[in-house]
Amino acid sequence: MKKTVLAALGAAMLLSSCDTTAPLISIPAENVDQLPLKISELNESQEKSWPAKDITADTIPGMSVEKTYNELIKGTGSSVIVAVIDSGVDIEHEDLDGVIWTNEDEIPGNGIDDDKNGYIDDVHGWNFLGDIVNEQLEKSRIVQKYDAQFKGKTLDQIPASQKELFKTYTEAKKQVETEKEELLQQKMQYDQIVAAVKSAHTAVSQRLGKEDYTAEELQALEATTEMEQRNKAILTQMLNYEDTIPEFLVMINEQLESMAQRLNHNYNLEGNYRAVLGDDPDDIKDTDYGNNNVMGPDPDAATHGTHVAGIIAAERNNGIGMDGVANNVEIMVVRAVPDGDERDKDIALAIRYAVDNGAKVINTSFGKYFASNPEWVYDAIKYAAKKDVLIVNAAGNEGIDLDTGDTVYPNDQLDNETEFADNLISVGALNETYGGKLVASFSNYGKSNVDVFAPGVQIYSTIPGNEYEFLQGTSMASPEVAGVAAMLRSYYPQFSAAQIKKIIMQTGVSTNIQVSAGGDPENVKSFSQLSKSGKMVNMYNAFKMAELSSKN
Repeated sequence: MKKTVLAALGAAMLLSSCDTTAPLISIPAENVDQLPLKISELNESQEKSWPAKDITADTIPGMSVEKTYNELIKGTGSSVIVAVIDSGVDIEHEDLDGVIWTNEDEIPGNGIDDDKNGYIDDVHGWNFLGDIVNEQLEKSRIVQKYDAQFKGKTLDQIPASQKELFKTYTEAKKQVETEKEELLQQKMQYDQIVAAVKSAHTAVSQRLGKEDYTAEELQALEATTEMEQRNKAILTQMLNYEDTIPEFLVMINEQLESMAQRLNHNYNLEGNYRAVLGDDPDDIKDTDYGNNNVMGPDPDAATHGTHVAGIIAAERNNGIGMDGVANNVEIMVVRAVPDGDERDKDIALAIRYAVDNGAKVINTSFGKYFASNPEWVYDAIKYAAKKDVLIVNAAGNEGIDLDTGDTVYPNDQLDNETEFADNLISVGALNETYGGKLVASFSNYGKSNVDVFAPGVQIYSTIPGNEYEFLQGTSMASPEVAGVAAMLRSYYPQFSAAQIKKIIMQTGVSTNIQVSAGGDPENVKSFSQLSKSGKMVNMYNAFKMAELSSKN
């Protein structure tokens, strides 16, 4: 239902009463409940650009980016710096090299802190991780740090001042032990699958005279013995995942490598990954560490950050790759997220670095469920709010209700209802098909803890080495919204970060369609109840509201 004029005016008064800057004027809420459900599959072109599509015209739950550029954006907006706090970015990528922020006050390569900001030669940003690639999970670090102090003790043996810490340690230890054992069992099963597939593949390849046989060729192969029937059954099952067995083996071996990495590093209770930096991770005032290599030492480790940067600002209309959501954007790279859980100190300093060096939007596509010093990050978020900087944050990929489940960090919640800052917007992920599976199966949700939803499944974007890839996660949904926010700040600089957040939340497309939450077909909820706004981000509507409000 569309709002009445009276309701729209009431909402406008409520919005404008919260700010001393330019007031906002509401537009009627768009609802798409009467749209036909999407039945046909997306073609290749649509797959690569579906976040830019319009839900009304295309029945694809995109953000109407193409429609906004075609119909609403006129003239040239001002340049906006968007900080990408992530795993690093390939700043030489063919689709990003023209949109990377350059610190004009720094003379490259002279080994001097020319701009006196505390960071030497920070030409394109800063790398708070130095040469660190792998890291432990926060829960593993907690167990490692407090095991000698708490191991074997019960709660009644702990002084009152340490009981909460003991509870955190106990829960962390339980999770580490459970998850590590589950991962070991999974790896063992995968190793057995690989062995069976390799044996069957060798036998069938010899019979067919080639290794890249198709599922049809396999089905046509006569199997008379029990072993031949077994081999055929195993390989038939695996060809449901990839077109050929060699491709399947590449895929499963990549997963095995990832499992080994997680076992060796994420759940390592004896590691000291921080030693190479030479700082004290428990001292927020110890800031003299890191370097200016914003891509990091390993290009593969920068895949996540490069993908995020491309979603926001890959060069538009250059005839290569893909188009980012925003033009008029400079990407400031702040490397602070390893292959493991980020440190609270690094994130707090990364946010402050971005704010102090001119970012107006910060994208934070990361998160964890344990935090040793969350207050440092909270203070940094408040600092960003004071300096009028918007933070766009991924809601997380565990498919849980954040209102009733674990706390995810970073966040802007003192509890499940009270926000301590008005400049952070939390983003859940949408699927590419409008219907019962509209919400990504992995996406976290929550009427209080998630603000909006945006495209986050099968997102095509940049990766290191002038390549492109489909990735998915709320990590991809967040930069979609960061791109919209950057465009609003570019064309309507009179609006504060808090107002930009309100515009994005209020102008999304609403629907009461019933969807599966957390990927559970039995957990069916109205989409409107899964986030604070109950809406899908829509750039076209956001620009309409900003334009109307700018003339008030």
